[in-house]
Amino acid sequence: MGILDRHKVLEKNATLLLVCSLGVVTIGGIVEIAPLFYLENTIEDVEGVRPYSPLELTGREIYIREGCYVCHSQMIRPMRDEVERYGHYSLAAESMYDHPFQWGSKRTGPDLARVGGRYSDEWHVDHLVNPEAVVPESVMPKYSFLLNKEIEPTYITDLMSTHRMVGVPYSDEMIESAEADFLVQVDPMGDTAGLVERYPGAQVRNFDGQPQLTEMDALIAYLQMLGTLVDFSTFTPDASR
Repeated sequence: MGILDRHKVLEKNATLLLVCSLGVVTIGGIVEIAPLFYLENTIEDVEGVRPYSPLELTGREIYIREGCYVCHSQMIRPMRDEVERYGHYSLAAESMYDHPFQWGSKRTGPDLARVGGRYSDEWHVDHLVNPEAVVPESVMPKYSFLLNKEIEPTYITDLMSTHRMVGVPYSDEMIESAEADFLVQVDPMGDTAGLVERYPGAQVRNFDGQPQLTEMDALIAYLQMLGTLVDFSTFTPDASR
């Protein structure tokens, strides 16, 4: 019996075809899944990646609340046109502390994975207040109300504790210092040494230019750190993975 004849037997017998299909899927699943049980971590460790600071984490919550992920992705694919436009392709490690991740599946606006440092704080304020003022063809809604919404670190300890429960390595010291770190990140004249030690590379300044701490501060703090933690001039992929 030739190969075509054997194949014909499968095609004519629905039960046999189902059993064989399940067998193939089961074997393939075992081959792909079983090795994961023997790996301590499936994500390559990358120098520079750290948990979000309290203010950055709050900004991320605002980003999610306002649905920014609907129009902006945070995943640069390893394709020439994307890398040339947005920068180095995204690494899994860069999203390892994201719950939920913000990869996205649609780009009405540009990808934001490497937006940190590309524009000034003033540009971000102007863009969020009136997008069309800086990008005439923009269809983005206005978020000027963020300038008027003052925030306090009332729930930041609980938020960070919850993130620790799902695997983000916030230490006891980080959680105990959460409220102080939240407030000092917008105060360049404050005692920022502890903040920077706990969150290397954390940017300290008044982000929205107002004396009060607002949701605009938090959102811009989050946007300005996106893509800035890894030094890609020295990054070398782990060839063993």
